[in-house]
Amino acid sequence: MSKRKSGPAKKRMGETASELEGDFRIAWLTMAQQEGAPAFEAQYRFHPERAWAFDFAWPAQRVAVEIDGGQWQAHGGRHARDTDKEKLNQAAVRGWRVLHYSGTMLNNPERVVAEVRRALEGTYV
Repeated sequence: MSKRKSGPAKKRMGETASELEGDFRIAWLTMAQQEGAPAFEAQYRFHPERAWAFDFAWPAQRVAVEIDGGQWQAHGGRHARDTDKEKLNQAAVRGWRVLHYSGTMLNNPERVVAEVRRALEGTYV
């Protein structure tokens, strides 16, 4: 994964959520898991009745990561819809902490990985 030097938001406009998820996956596997951080479960279904899934989840710690692709689409893409808010509300009701990252935020993978690790460890700075 390489950092983009100019216009990260513009560079990432056309990327899909799955490409951005790949960026997170690579960052986690190369930075965190090698240092003993727990493995994630991808596309983890957290709700007993709905087909909602988190992009990445650590069920034992009830921490999840959502990669929000499409934020540059008209009206904010699917993450601006009430159905996405309903999903996040149901996750919160069930005790989940959900961290959100955009493509631009993934330009700094060290920060993203460190933040997720702090959430998993329950350490807050």
